[in-house]
Amino acid sequence: MKTRMLTIMATRAQDQALISEVTQRLGAQSQETSNDPLSDVGRVIPCFGWHPWFSHLLFDDTESSSDGGETVTDIVTHQPKEEHYQAALKPSAVDADFLASLPEPQPLSAFLHQTRIYLEKSPLALVGEIGLDKSFRLPQAWSSDHSDSRDPSLTMGGREGRRLSRYHVHLEHQKKILKAQLRLAGEMQRPVSVHGVQAHGAVFETLQETWKGHERDVVSRRMLKRRASVTAAHDVDETDIAASSRSETPSSPKPFPPRVCLHSYSGPAGPLKQYLHPSVPADIYFSFSSVINLATQPSDKTDEVIREIPDDRILIESDLHRAGDEMDRLLEEMARVVCNVKGWSLEKGVLQLGKNWRRFVHGRAD
Repeated sequence: MKTRMLTIMATRAQDQALISEVTQRLGAQSQETSNDPLSDVGRVIPCFGWHPWFSHLLFDDTESSSDGGETVTDIVTHQPKEEHYQAALKPSAVDADFLASLPEPQPLSAFLHQTRIYLEKSPLALVGEIGLDKSFRLPQAWSSDHSDSRDPSLTMGGREGRRLSRYHVHLEHQKKILKAQLRLAGEMQRPVSVHGVQAHGAVFETLQETWKGHERDVVSRRMLKRRASVTAAHDVDETDIAASSRSETPSSPKPFPPRVCLHSYSGPAGPLKQYLHPSVPADIYFSFSSVINLATQPSDKTDEVIREIPDDRILIESDLHRAGDEMDRLLEEMARVVCNVKGWSLEKGVLQLGKNWRRFVHGRAD
């Protein structure tokens, strides 16, 4: 494996402890070790989170307090299985056999408590992979044939070749799970990796709800010119103002994460403006992978989006479930595409993408 550092994502209950275990053996202990290309110590940045594909397995036993925070109720420690799935899934008339195949739902508060512990143990850890997905359908129940032939080396809980059922997870239920994790990331000031499929507007709206009331003040050049007390106001533009306000923002707990990566971003170029507006108090990054962006959508669409993203906000990823030669090949392929679209030399592009990754993960590139 040529890749210097792995950012590995959890998706469901079975992943969390595994990632914690790997981190204890291979995790980066400081920003300095993760930035050192010659070091063999610390090759993993862990990410703990609950993916929207598995959001139906959690029931929301939390409630929002008046200050936008999150408190755990002492009353709801269990929700009847049938009641939960009838509410979380659509169509709501869940087949009895399918319902019987689903596990007992787990309380969201317990997951958040355990995730907090993992994050406290790993100061460099991110929150992810989290998000919203309108297109995903739950896999059908395990048949005896599937159970007998499954690969024991794979983590339990995945699809593993099963056909998809007709059931989706209600978007509102997904949003509850997402917002709870965004609040936790904000409280602990950790970056997040966000999955969004056929839900680009809903993802932005959910993020926007978390930072409402915390937007950055944006002063236009016209207003600056009207302020007689401002020296050389005409020499200051909006970009300079936004950049300076970022550096002055303290890293204290907030209800939204400090940095957000929209992973394998498949949306159009149009919505980029709302994410990159100077008033947005979080730094938004856009990541691209060969397996999604080069295989499932027209190349001209991907090129257009890459072209519109600022040089310091673009990332690449493998979006694979295992490390190795194939991962290296896909990362190189995506890096070359980005360099070609941006008009960068390969050397310049690799250096820029590396700086962007460090800034996203650590908050600074040095």
